[in-house]
Amino acid sequence: MTDFSKILNKAKELEAKMKESQEKIKNIRVEGVSGSNSVKVILDGEGEMQKIELSDEILKEDKAILEDLIVAAHNNAKSQLKSKTTEEISKATGGLGIPGFKWPL
Repeated sequence: MTDFSKILNKAKELEAKMKESQEKIKNIRVEGVSGSNSVKVILDGEGEMQKIELSDEILKEDKAILEDLIVAAHNNAKSQLKSKTTEEISKATGGLGIPGFKWPL
């Protein structure tokens, strides 16, 4: 039964590392940009938008262009966030893939 004990200990260790990673992920901040840095979007680790910055020059553009640039900056930030959360989870699991586990972003 020592093999089973080892498995349980590893599972508990992994659970502790995952909880630690989840806390670190909450503190992540990413910045997405578009339009040559005219539009910036800041997301937190949970994917919530924390801030949006628009340059004065971009406000002179057509509404449709501005809307597209905001979407593009948000998508850029979300992509970065996904990479950072995946990286953090990989650290916690020691590169072990967890079958069926997908971060909700």
